[in-house]
Amino acid sequence: MAFSHLFKLAANDLAIDLGTANTVIYARGRGIVINEPSVVAMETHAGVRRVRAVGVDAKLMMGKTPAYMKTIRPLRNGVIADLDVAEQMIKHFIHKANGGQSRFARGPKIVICVPSGSTQVERRAIRDAASHAGASSVSLLVEPIAAAIGAGLSVIEPTGSLVVDIGGGTTEVGVISLRGLTYAMSVRVGGDKMDDAITQAVRRNHSLLIGEATAEKIKKELGTARVPAGIEPRRAFVRGRDIARGVPREIEISQDEIVEALREPVGQIMHAVRRALENTAPEIAADIIDGGIMMTGGGSLLPQIDAVLADETGLPVVIADNPLMCVALGAGRALEDPIYEGVLTQS
Repeated sequence: MAFSHLFKLAANDLAIDLGTANTVIYARGRGIVINEPSVVAMETHAGVRRVRAVGVDAKLMMGKTPAYMKTIRPLRNGVIADLDVAEQMIKHFIHKANGGQSRFARGPKIVICVPSGSTQVERRAIRDAASHAGASSVSLLVEPIAAAIGAGLSVIEPTGSLVVDIGGGTTEVGVISLRGLTYAMSVRVGGDKMDDAITQAVRRNHSLLIGEATAEKIKKELGTARVPAGIEPRRAFVRGRDIARGVPREIEISQDEIVEALREPVGQIMHAVRRALENTAPEIAADIIDGGIMMTGGGSLLPQIDAVLADETGLPVVIADNPLMCVALGAGRALEDPIYEGVLTQS
């Protein structure tokens, strides 16, 4: 009985990829149990603010809320921008991941992923949010190492590997060997910057104002790092508000416009990878020639970005089998397998 009770408590332990765009949670022994947008809808009545919806339900409300309600994305550029709302979101997801467990059960041990370039203040904010949300202990894991573990790379051997994790708020570039980062670069460019670039391009070229959800939809429909030779660029209709007249309007845009809009954020990612390669030790560089570059994160699903990176570096580029889940899967394995204990930190 005692053993089963301890096992049940251990089964509450969680690994969290707290992303700018999505939060993914891995539960010990169960795998991925939560994959929802990092969005919270807050409503205010008589001066009191409370949570109305979290995750998928809150994202559906974005841009459509009445005056007393507001949708908030509590993370920006991979770190917490609104501590109170982030805490409410984490608490909701922990409760949901553990099936609304009894309040008498001990709080879960949590492994939570952080950008490699985050400051001590930013890391403390993430730790505090998880602790206040009910965690009994919090360990941190830098995202490039989590992504490498989740992608199936060896991080404990004296073999170098290069991981490029393109998330919603940041792109993490990490050179990994022997449980640590020999070089890391975190640039605040990711899916959000791509959406912003599309929004600005539509506004500049067509005097049309579109929202976040529309920009993301365009990125998924027409987004690509380049249009391959011999392929006819696709076109799509977009609806928004005419800036000059203030009325709804529909326009048609070309894939070429989106390629041009994404040129700058894609270029910043390429520059970060080149910087990492320039700062890589010769012996590790030799390993990277053999193993190539591993891409993870939602941004790696942008068509042709792997081909552009291969052309820029002259190295083979591989997109992980499950790029959206790699960070959470890696954190989950670090939670479950003692062999990865050395990659976790308490600060």
